[in-house]
Amino acid sequence: MHKDQLPVHRRSVLHWAAALGGAAVVGGLFATEPGGAPGRPAPRPVPEPAAPVAGPQAAAGPRQAASSYRLQPMTAHAPRVRRARPPVRTRPILELPGAGRTIVLTFDDGPDPRYTPGVLATLREFRVPAMFFVCGEMAQYHPDLLREMADDGHVIGNHTWSHPLVPGLTRPETRRELARTCEVVDRAVGTGPLWYRAPYGAWNRHSFEIGAELGMEPLAWTVDTLDWTEPGTGTIVRRVMDGAAPGAVVLSHDAGGDRSQSVAALRRYLPRLLEAGYRVTVPHR
Repeated sequence: MHKDQLPVHRRSVLHWAAALGGAAVVGGLFATEPGGAPGRPAPRPVPEPAAPVAGPQAAAGPRQAASSYRLQPMTAHAPRVRRARPPVRTRPILELPGAGRTIVLTFDDGPDPRYTPGVLATLREFRVPAMFFVCGEMAQYHPDLLREMADDGHVIGNHTWSHPLVPGLTRPETRRELARTCEVVDRAVGTGPLWYRAPYGAWNRHSFEIGAELGMEPLAWTVDTLDWTEPGTGTIVRRVMDGAAPGAVVLSHDAGGDRSQSVAALRRYLPRLLEAGYRVTVPHR
């Protein structure tokens, strides 16, 4: 999002997902990696770097050197497959239970060249994947960051185009918000998102129907760090550790304001989660 300040009514709508009737649970969606320590999958071969794509780029300094480690590479040259249309849900998925102590880290509103690279660097250092729910109006200017996410094996989700309050949109407006972002992600990495998240956790029937039509499943969260309020790095760390549980989905942000606390908190709570025996993973379909 281009705006650094989020609407003042965000706190009240953050709980809309829970009000829809409790947690929707989907089993067997975790990607598993053979061998290695918990949360640290075995290294994979390094893919050939993708050719740069021309287009508007924000000044974000030199791009980080390619890592020798990649989780599950995706490229624009990958063969297209016809995706199965998911069911039309009446509430979002809140948790993704899997074998053992698994946990999912998610980051919303990006990509932002000021903060997303720091998140990616930490995830790469500890060799764990995450989910990034991107806004199209940000993603269109930073396809390089989308490709970096994909190259590192992270899951790119759809967080609409302009971060609106979805229940206030017409059905055509909702479709445009989701479809435009799907197109931006597809152009950058060669495949569209398989997951989406409504801004503020405010879902409605149209969003569930259109998301399914576009081949996406709705994912909410079980642990809200409230990092957008800038509560302090220590508070964010404490909220993650207090909420950690098998199958938990953690909500943080890498854009939408000053996210330096979020970046710093990740460097503190991620090694603690791994030391506590959690395997940080992502869902697959």
